[in-house]
Amino acid sequence: MRGAMIDLRSDTVTHPSREMRRAMYDAELGDDVYGDDPTVNRLQERMAALLGKEAGLFVASGTQGNLVSVLAQTRRGDEILLGNQCHIFEHEAGGTSVLGGVVLFPLPTNRYGELAPEAIAAAVKPDDYHCPRTRLLCIENTHNASSGRALDCAQIAAMTGAARAAGLGVHLDGARLFNAAVALNTPAAELAAAADSVTVCLSKGLACPVGSVVCGSRAFIDEATRWRKILGAAMRQVGVLAAAGLVAMDTMIGRLADDHHHARVLAEGLAQIKGVSVDPDMIQTNIVYFGVPAGTGHRIAAGLRERGVLINPGDSELRMVTHYGIERGDIDAALRAAEQALAAVREAAAPAAV
Repeated sequence: MRGAMIDLRSDTVTHPSREMRRAMYDAELGDDVYGDDPTVNRLQERMAALLGKEAGLFVASGTQGNLVSVLAQTRRGDEILLGNQCHIFEHEAGGTSVLGGVVLFPLPTNRYGELAPEAIAAAVKPDDYHCPRTRLLCIENTHNASSGRALDCAQIAAMTGAARAAGLGVHLDGARLFNAAVALNTPAAELAAAADSVTVCLSKGLACPVGSVVCGSRAFIDEATRWRKILGAAMRQVGVLAAAGLVAMDTMIGRLADDHHHARVLAEGLAQIKGVSVDPDMIQTNIVYFGVPAGTGHRIAAGLRERGVLINPGDSELRMVTHYGIERGDIDAALRAAEQALAAVREAAAPAAV
């Protein structure tokens, strides 16, 4: 791992490989607003083909990708259905509501990241002017809050089937879709087949410095491009960023299996530490959520930092994320630091001897 700290806060902290840096330096460039940046065009075409869609659009981030996808498929006053633990609902600042006037209707999410088909069907509003028009179902794969669970084709079909029966469109937040594809040994195109639109992040497990790609029909991409412009994100010689994405598609997808293995080792090690609650069998990809005694999470995170390991603080639930740049030795060191940090918290809480 680079530097003195082992950074397990997120896979967004990855740095581009040397091959990516060279490709960025040498990238063939044009003006993307005119549609003549050849590197961006190649990235968009390759990603669309990989996901089984007609066209793609390079955007600045996964959040922006989700935003333009929703806005391109709804009108002000429309409603979207989504999970109550999904990224769009919890971590995207309400952008679809603020900028699109879209109503978010959250549905309960089970521990595997699924929404019950019957709950989807029941949430669709009647054709009544008192109600918003339900237009879109948004699903997430992998599901971050469920320890990065990968939803397989059967799980996706159950949810999207309920949406289609009600006449809804489907958007897939596939920020870590390639993690799901590798974990399930299933082509990404099969996991994305039921969705009208899909967003895939380049800047997480694929280790690019910036960017995501939105894919769907040509008509959808035309509308999403308009929304990207409205959001101020029409970019010029952006091939310097897209070049890293092309390298990532060749070099970074297969190696995600290493991150998944490291996460499983991490979860199994954490399960052996007194005071930690974690189910290693829940770990399919690169995200490990684990429980600690209530009120101790911030102190444990601080203790890890003192011992050279970075994680995001929390009250009783913490997260570690494996990624490019994290090796097996880093996992072992992180487990030693976690054991010491938990022990220090327990010792501080123990009553003083009389």
